[in-house]
Amino acid sequence: MEIVAPIKEITDLIKVNGGTSFQFCYQCGICDVVCPWNRVTSFSMRKIVRQATFGLTAIEQEDIWRCTTCGTCPQRCPRGVNQIEAGVSLRKIATEYGVFPDSVAPIVTVSGSLMAEGNPFDIERGKRADWAQGLPVKTFAEGTEILYFPGCYLSYDPRLKKVAAATAHILDKAGVDFGILGPEESCCGESIRKTGNESLFKHLAKQNIKAFIDRGVKKILVSSPHCYHTFKNEYPEFNVNFEIVHISQFLRDLMNDGRIAPVREYEKKITYHDPCYLGRHNGIFDAPRDVLKQVPGAELTEMAENRENSFCCGGGGGRIWMETPKGERFSDLRLKQAVDVGAEVLVTACPYCITNFTDSSLSLENGRSIEIKDITEVIQEVI
Repeated sequence: MEIVAPIKEITDLIKVNGGTSFQFCYQCGICDVVCPWNRVTSFSMRKIVRQATFGLTAIEQEDIWRCTTCGTCPQRCPRGVNQIEAGVSLRKIATEYGVFPDSVAPIVTVSGSLMAEGNPFDIERGKRADWAQGLPVKTFAEGTEILYFPGCYLSYDPRLKKVAAATAHILDKAGVDFGILGPEESCCGESIRKTGNESLFKHLAKQNIKAFIDRGVKKILVSSPHCYHTFKNEYPEFNVNFEIVHISQFLRDLMNDGRIAPVREYEKKITYHDPCYLGRHNGIFDAPRDVLKQVPGAELTEMAENRENSFCCGGGGGRIWMETPKGERFSDLRLKQAVDVGAEVLVTACPYCITNFTDSSLSLENGRSIEIKDITEVIQEVI
């Protein structure tokens, strides 16, 4: 049965989220032109906005769940329409009705895991600090300079645990006074909020905020741009403010201050991918490039779509938890762009990007290959 959300319900929800700008849309179609979905299949954000305007959106339809919240269309819109807010508001209605297309079914499972264990992998909370065993990592206590918040993927995913370990080694070598929360750390909640589950986001945010305050946390270092975004821009909604630093920014400071320095060559041709939530959403473009330019022997080459125009990996907006059919994966196109500029290593600074690019690297054709590295892994190797 098709459930069509009433116009008043859509309008009220979007107003609550500051999204009244969607009513200014004059259907020029620029959002469709720049949307990465239209590089792999057909999709119309313009249609969703039009339907939302008149309360005609069927909330169980696949289309409202396609948006990766990459931020490309809002920055190009000549009328200042925030398509992301409109789309997330529709997802909130769907969540309230409990109506999802089959492709979104995994989010329901993820939601249960996030509520029970504070992570999307359904792994017990008590194992959240297992990645740090045997590493120079302590539990954060009041008076510690920096809380390192690795996030869910770096805490549990076998591939991404290597990034957490590289980060810990770098911080230790630089003499940084840092600690982790371990089992007291919960998912930041950014992605589940973008799927429309506002109540679960608030639950996770309040758990983290309580842990931060109880431990006396003032400065938080993160590896994930999604953690960075929500801590910096969304947690202040709860009347708290912490100093938030992304690892790419911190690495630049450590190198500029002489606390870490390369001692060996990295004689490879590399290219850097701007994660959507680090670049477009938060304007951090220079820090990672400044770091990579200090790596001796490395030849940094830009892909055609970079900085503000970077091409999305496809993992935002909760899509990291949904199955995307082969042939519709943004990461396949992005990886091809990296290979086409002759890069031997694709460097990025986001666990979602690394996950998607690693999957795509397994299907490269014609004997092509490329390494996928987090920026911390490159720096650990040269210091």
